Amino acid sequence: MAEPTATGLGEAAIRRLLRPRSIALIGGGWTDAVAAGNEAIGYRGQIWRVNPNRDSTAHCTYYRSVDELPGSPDQAFIAVPAREAVGVAAALERRGAGGFVCFASGFAELGTDAGRALTASLVESAPTVPFFGPNCYGIVNFFDRCALLPDQVVGPPLERGVALICQSGTIGLTLTFNGRSVPIGYLFTVGNQTRLAVEDLIEMLCGDERVSAFGLYVEGIKDPGRFAQAARHARAAGKPIALVKAGRTEVAARTAQSHTGALTGTDAVFDAFCHQAGIARCETLSTLCETLKVLHAGGPLPGRRVLVMGFSGGDIAMTADVARHTGLSFPAFSPQLTGQLRELLGERVTIGNPFDLHTYAWFDLPRLRTLFDSTLSCGLDAVALMLDCPPETADTTAFTNVIGEFSSAASAPGASRAALLASLPETIPASVRADCLASGVVPLQGQREALEALDLAGAVGEAWRSDASVALLRPAATAAVLRTLSEFEAKAALARFGIAVPRSLRVPVAEAVATAARLQFPVVMKAAGDVIAHKSDIGGVILNIRNPAEAAAAAMRLAALSGTVLVEEMIVDGVAEILVGAIVDPQFGLTLVVGAGGVLTELLHDTVSLLPPFTRPSVQAALERLNVYRLLGGFRGKPAGDLPALVAAILAVGRYAEANLDVLAELDVNPIIVRPAGAGVVAVDALIRIAKESLSHG
Repeated sequence: MAEPTATGLGEAAIRRLLRPRSIALIGGGWTDAVAAGNEAIGYRGQIWRVNPNRDSTAHCTYYRSVDELPGSPDQAFIAVPAREAVGVAAALERRGAGGFVCFASGFAELGTDAGRALTASLVESAPTVPFFGPNCYGIVNFFDRCALLPDQVVGPPLERGVALICQSGTIGLTLTFNGRSVPIGYLFTVGNQTRLAVEDLIEMLCGDERVSAFGLYVEGIKDPGRFAQAARHARAAGKPIALVKAGRTEVAARTAQSHTGALTGTDAVFDAFCHQAGIARCETLSTLCETLKVLHAGGPLPGRRVLVMGFSGGDIAMTADVARHTGLSFPAFSPQLTGQLRELLGERVTIGNPFDLHTYAWFDLPRLRTLFDSTLSCGLDAVALMLDCPPETADTTAFTNVIGEFSSAASAPGASRAALLASLPETIPASVRADCLASGVVPLQGQREALEALDLAGAVGEAWRSDASVALLRPAATAAVLRTLSEFEAKAALARFGIAVPRSLRVPVAEAVATAARLQFPVVMKAAGDVIAHKSDIGGVILNIRNPAEAAAAAMRLAALSGTVLVEEMIVDGVAEILVGAIVDPQFGLTLVVGAGGVLTELLHDTVSLLPPFTRPSVQAALERLNVYRLLGGFRGKPAGDLPALVAAILAVGRYAEANLDVLAELDVNPIIVRPAGAGVVAVDALIRIAKESLSHG
């Protein structure tokens, strides 16, 4: 922490803020709870109480104001009405305080002009003092045993653990109450993030060797650019991030005309950001806890190739089912290992992964140790022993003996990362969890969240190993007035960037038949009036016109929709139809979307979002995540598609979007028809919304 962070704080200031030798508690009843919390946690520094309405006692001195304190507090907790909090903050500024928590609410979170004005006054009153909040529940340093939290403080002393940073005080408190042995070193609740935000804390703690990983609960990102920078710093420091972000079902506020805009909201973009930045995005707090244990115990997993074994056929039968929504794989054993396991367990045991061990060797500990030595040396990214223990009030000896052999085998050089996996969250006693963590085995509680944790930790490891990166490209300003290019204009703009489009002519309806003959049959005919966004939905596209008579009939039908038509060659050898689009997300900026294209785009919902930098490897990896990718390799007798040409076309769409970043609202190329290998790809439809009066250039 020798270098100043983006907050402008150097190591000494951060140390003072987070490891205080003096704390000022300003206010009434809520500060009593903070004082009790410090007593419970074992804080050994000075606590000064400020309350003009309380008389001092033999055990506690009350000061009438901050100005009367005997020194400058390293930390302060402000629990007074919002309007009084501004004056207290100003007094702390005058005294040169190290920082404070503004517990008071009634600021910008109200969404009112008065609340916003009060927030501005708070910022102006303390221009140099770092603070949490307002509307903030508080912070706890479990490493150094100090707390500014008006509630019960629960957590053991630690030498190493995770830093929790939460936008919800209640959720932060809930996480400290977990019965999952998550080692929590810091708890920060950030409230309105008026001065210190999530990204500031990540950067501040990257140099703290005691912090093993970051766990976040966020509802919004204050500064996406700074957050991306903080994530890079955490990754460079070897401190992975796992988070829960609320708002997956939030509907985008803007109205989208394109398939891309309809399919991709800010939440999908945030998913893309996490994927590329190597951040584990968890669905639930339970999965967050389990993922943090994996990350704490040894960092990200190398990948997602796992072995799950156990003594219950039912548990093992459920494993692959429960994991089906994850990216975990269960590779088969090598012939050599299969032979070893067959010799150990006999013919009655089916050798496979997931692996039902049966109970033939349950009491034969030497044989179990040999089995564990063999399976943990099989080269997979993680090996989990699935076992649920009875409560500690029962006799757990047989279970702890088996777990002990597994833990001993896991400590051998070259062994895979090891986990004890319980199908129910409550069936690993606290003493067993502690022993496992001490030996490097991760105790994972709950089958579903445990498998999700292994999957997420492996995904982070894959991202780190691939050196994937993310860079946010955001426009200088948002265009207020937009226009939609015609299909003809949109294709011409894309063609200037090297994207192949069909031979086509835009002509009056009366010239449609002659034009079709000139382009040679078969052709496609489309209504070409101004801004017909989804022509196929209204019968504005007629395919496979094979002769002049069909062309005349098609022109007559389209005349009811438009006085002009677009006539173009028909691509007849397509292997797959792919959507390629771009949006400019209000927070994360330029985003590409690739997915299954054509008329079934919204129905299939098979898309992946991608943030810059757009590279051949990143585009290839995005395509491989699609279900439709199987078509590109040849499917049910069809030839393989021209994958290199598709990747090149997607990159060209990215170049167009980057070149028009300041004026582009959204772009939809749907579909790009992928032809057989070597034959290229063709963009047969396109929609572009762009700032009015702007032109795109190649």
